[in-house]
Formats: sequence, C-alpha cells, structure tokens
Amino acid sequence: MSLQQLFMIIKARYKIALITLFVITLATIAASLLLPKRYTASTAVMVEMRTADPVMGNIDSPMTAAYLPTQVDIINSDRTAQKAVKALGLSNNSAVHDKWLQTTNGEGVFEIWLVELMQKGLDVKPSRDSNVITIAYTSADPTFSAAVANAFAQAYMDTNIELKVEPARQNASWFQGQGKILRDNLELAQNELSNYQQRKGIVITDERLDSETEKLSDLNTQLTIIDSTSADTRSKISASSNAENLPEVMLSPLIYNLKADINRLESKLKEASINLGSNHPQYKSMQSELSSLKLQLEKETSHIGRSYATTEDVSRDKADNIRSLIAAQKRKLFELKHERDEANVLLSDVTSAQKAYDAVSQRFTQTNLEGQSTQTNVSVLTPAYAPLRPSSPQPKLYTLVAIVIGTLIGIGFSFMSEMLDRRVRVADDIEQSLGIPVLGELRKQQSAMSRWWRNTRILRRHKKIEFST
Repeated sequence: MSLQQLFMIIKARYKIALITLFVITLATIAASLLLPKRYTASTAVMVEMRTADPVMGNIDSPMTAAYLPTQVDIINSDRTAQKAVKALGLSNNSAVHDKWLQTTNGEGVFEIWLVELMQKGLDVKPSRDSNVITIAYTSADPTFSAAVANAFAQAYMDTNIELKVEPARQNASWFQGQGKILRDNLELAQNELSNYQQRKGIVITDERLDSETEKLSDLNTQLTIIDSTSADTRSKISASSNAENLPEVMLSPLIYNLKADINRLESKLKEASINLGSNHPQYKSMQSELSSLKLQLEKETSHIGRSYATTEDVSRDKADNIRSLIAAQKRKLFELKHERDEANVLLSDVTSAQKAYDAVSQRFTQTNLEGQSTQTNVSVLTPAYAPLRPSSPQPKLYTLVAIVIGTLIGIGFSFMSEMLDRRVRVADDIEQSLGIPVLGELRKQQSAMSRWWRNTRILRRHKKIEFST
C-alpha cells in the first residue's frame, strides 16, 4: 500500500479517527480528574565506599561494583521494612489492622501483609554516576509518604550497622567461650606446676644447677689431687728399701744429728781402739753408745717409711670417700636436671596456655569493641519532606500521551474500517484489485465556487502576463 492510498483512506475515514481521538482524550482527562491523588516523598542517602575501621583504624579497601546494588536490595528487604514498620508503629494501628481484616479476611500473618504493603509503594534507585541512593515512597497522604521514606532511610542505616556488628558479636561470643576454656587450661597448668614444685620441695633454677655442678667439679679436682699424692706416696713406698735416699730422711734434722753423732762416735771409737784397746771399759762404753745411736737411726728411718704407708692408707680412704661424694653428687645433679626438665615441661605448658589465652583475650576485646560500634558508612544527604503537589495523576502529561495514542489508534481504526468496506480511492486500487490497466481518469466535478475560484486565478495570471509584455 502506497502513501497515496494511505492518505486517501485517512482522508475518507477521518471522522472515525477524530471520534477515536476524542473519546480516548476525553476518557483520559476524566480518569485524570477522577483518580485519587498520590504523593511521592523521597530522601537521598550517600554510601561511603571506603571507610575507616572504628576499632583498628585501618581503611577498608574500595567496594566492588556490586556493592551499591547490594545496598539497594538491603533497602528493599523484609528486614529493613520490618524495622520501618516498627519505627512508624503501624503494627499497633487499629485502622491498619481493620484494613488487613477487610483485605484478607484474617488469613495470613498481619506483619507479613503489612511489610508487603509497605514495599509496594517503595521505590529505590541508585545514582548512575555517584554513590547516592534515592529512597522514594508514594501514598495518598503526603505527610505519611515523607514519614515512611525517612523511616526506611533510618531502618536501612540501622540494618547496615547490624550487618556489620552481628559477625563481630558472634565472634566475640565464640572468643569469650574459648577464653573461658583456655583460662581453665591455664589455671590447671599453673596448678600442676605449683603442685610439682611443692611436692619436690624445691624451686629449680639455673643458678642452683650451676652451684651443684661447681661442687661436682671441686670434688673431681680434690680426687685428682689425692690420686696424684697417692701415686707419689706409692713410688716412695716402693723405694723404702733404700730409705736413706728418701728426701724426708735426708732432710730430717733428727736423722741428720744422729748420723753426725754416729760419725763422731765412730771416729772416737777408732782412736780408742788404738789408744785404749778393745777391752778397755771406755771403749766398751763408746761401742755400746754407738750401737744405741745406730739402733735409734734405724728406728727413725723405718718410722719415716711406715709413715708413707700410713699416708697411703689415709689417701686411699679419702679418695674412696671423695669418689662416694662424687657419685652422690652426680646422682643429685642428675635428679635436679631431671626435675628441672619436668618442671620446664610444665612451665612450657603454662607459657603456651598463657600465650593462647592472651591471644584469645585480645581478639575477644577487639571483636567486642567492633560489636559495640555504631558507626556506619551511610549518611542522609536530603531528608524527605511532605510534597506540596501530587506525583500522580498528571493531567497534562496524560492528555498529551492520550492524544498521541488516540491518533495512532484512530488511524488504526480507519484503516481497519477501510479493510472491512473496501472502496476505490485511486487508480492503483483498480489495477491491484481487478488486474486490468486504467485507460483514463475522470476527475470529480467541481462545485460552482471551485470553478469561480479557478477562473479568477486564470484571469489574474493572464493579466500579469499582458502587463509584463
């Protein structure tokens, strides 16, 4: 179908199009005047994408692209709506309760119905180029719309805080329970260490072990000295067959004097044997005195030899005693080291329990503070106020839309009417319908007025041509 055909159809059926346009426009205007007025109040909240931790002071990393859509879903959630309902006190409103009874006949849960009713008028839109979210609410009462919009904004901020602090509170509760267990473990480990020290009756320290080790070293030193002295004494005892060569014999003043007296008396005895003879009483007296001195020298020499044996016996006894002391000291030192090792194990248990308890206690303090935080990254930029003009209906806008839509529908009705009652409007209709060529075309007879107007234009044109020539 050509444009000419379409134009001729509309020209022929224009009354249908005008009637359709008039009816639709009139109905729209009537509906706009009869529909109840609704008012939309909106508030704007800003979401900070990077915030500082109120407890640790750390700055959080930037949020992802899905953060703002998530916040929109939180605002639209039942949890936020329940808080808004509670803040407005609608659950205790008898008028609202009566409306629920009329609407549902008492079926279902009143709170759920009320939340769904509140969500129907809610409209949440995030800004495309910023971190601002607009919360709008539409109802028949402008004051109520503003109150609901502000209630949803406050409920959203409260929910945002709860979503942040609830994990911290749960962690704090868990850390508190673990802290009690670890504190009991610490007290048990401390009691075991204390009981062990009391049972042993000692307090084992490195200083005491060093003292006991030094005592053992002193005993070993004494044993070494005694063993050296015993070896020297045994060598002297083995050489006691030639006692005159012993240093103690050679250095003894008594033996030295006895030897000197013997040498002097032997010289006198030789002289007396020459002068007096061997049977002289004086000679006999001198000989008897010499024998007495030799006997005394022999006794003194043998006494020194016997003293070595006595010294050896004393040294042996002392060495045995020191060896016993060394063995006892070694056992004591071994026991002390063993007790210290056991005490160190218990002390290590106490230290480990203390460290675990301190770590859990620190985490409990941190999470407990985080759970008490009331800081949020959401702030209200513009609170909602009661609107002065209704947001709907809008008669002017609706009328313009009705004109456009009515025009299109009127053209559609005109075309449909033409299809149901087809007429020949142009020459192409004959060729398309009958399939035969058009030989000639008779124009529609013009009216008298049309002919007069046509002749007048022709005369004027001819006069202009004559005047110009």
